[in-house]
Amino acid sequence: MTVDAYLLDSHVLLWALYESDKLPERYRTVLAGSAQTFVSAATVWEVEIKKKNGALPVPDKIWEQCARTGHQFLPIETAHARAAAMLPLHHRDPFDRMLIAQAKLERLTILTVDRDFAKYDVSIA
Repeated sequence: MTVDAYLLDSHVLLWALYESDKLPERYRTVLAGSAQTFVSAATVWEVEIKKKNGALPVPDKIWEQCARTGHQFLPIETAHARAAAMLPLHHRDPFDRMLIAQAKLERLTILTVDRDFAKYDVSIA
C-alpha cells in the first residue's frame, strides 16, 4: 500500500456516505483528495450484522455506493486474522481490532474518531 492510503472505520464510512457534516474537516479533505481509501471486509460484516438486527438503517445498496465513491474493499487475509488475535486487549471490539491489524500490516492510516485506537501502534489521521 502507499503512504497516502487510508482505512475507514465504519462510522467514518457511514458519515462520508450519508452525513458528511459529521465528518471532521481533516477527513473531508482526505476523502475529497486523490488518496486511496479502503473499507475492510470486517466493516461490511459489522454493518450487515447491525443492519439485520435493526440497529443501523442503511440502504441495501450501501456497498455499491461505497464502490461508486471510489473506496476499495480490503479482504481479511490469514495474516490479518493472526495479527488481530495477537493485539493487546486495549480494545475489545473484534471488528475494530481487525481494522487495527489490517492497518498495521498494510501500512494504512485509519480514519476514526474512536480514541481507543490510539492505544495501539497504528497510524491514525
